[in-house]
Amino acid sequence: MSDPVSRTILLLDIEKYSARDDVEQAYLRRMLYGITDRALESAGIDKTVRLRADRGDSVMELIDAGASVIALLRALLTEVPVQLRAVNRTASTSAQIRLRAVLATGYVAVDELDGWVGSDLNLACRLLDGDPLRAALRERSDDFALCVSESVHRGIIQHDYPGVPADSFHAITVPSKNGPLLAWLHGRVPEHVGRQHDADSPAQEPRRPSREPSPVTFLGGSPSFGGSFVNGDQHGVSGGTVNGDVHLGGGGAGGKGDRG
Repeated sequence: MSDPVSRTILLLDIEKYSARDDVEQAYLRRMLYGITDRALESAGIDKTVRLRADRGDSVMELIDAGASVIALLRALLTEVPVQLRAVNRTASTSAQIRLRAVLATGYVAVDELDGWVGSDLNLACRLLDGDPLRAALRERSDDFALCVSESVHRGIIQHDYPGVPADSFHAITVPSKNGPLLAWLHGRVPEHVGRQHDADSPAQEPRRPSREPSPVTFLGGSPSFGGSFVNGDQHGVSGGTVNGDVHLGGGGAGGKGDRG
């Protein structure tokens, strides 16, 4: 197996593929590959910097880390919806193509059987198969739903680059067999999908301890600091109150009064 290297991971999946007959499935696969190739080419990503795996109703692309993720995001947000509209305008009702997509980054190795290995790839697949992305596509009229990993949001989207508006992505929780996963969904979040409200909010600055001394009340006795006595009721500027006779330290009054 090769050493794991940093990759951009793109996954695209056809909705309700298994419900079609063989002729329709063959047509949908051709459309999927055509849409994927045109989107990648529009982002300046040619076939020399990517690997493709065929998964029947889906396609998986491993893209060299040197390729622009920003350009790819722009293509996914603009080119893919345009391509889908063009294809579906001339397709029959039974041959309409609707896509779920996931964009992630991480380390992936290729083994001696040309298999792909990596926990970051596994995470991307779980986002693709998760209920939140499926639910989002069911509610969309533009035939496309995109989800990105936390690493893509942190490295690219939150910085609000032109053509990749940060406020159009919303944090969601994707249940998985290994526990909940944080991801970011483009567009409206379905009502029943768990949202990560805390992730949408700016980080709170840690509270610093106050430099102001806490008020202290002495009850009974005459206080003495370093040997000097204070008699009677005293009201300090920082809120302290002294009543009676209290002695703290110093000499000459060790046994006088009560200590509060």
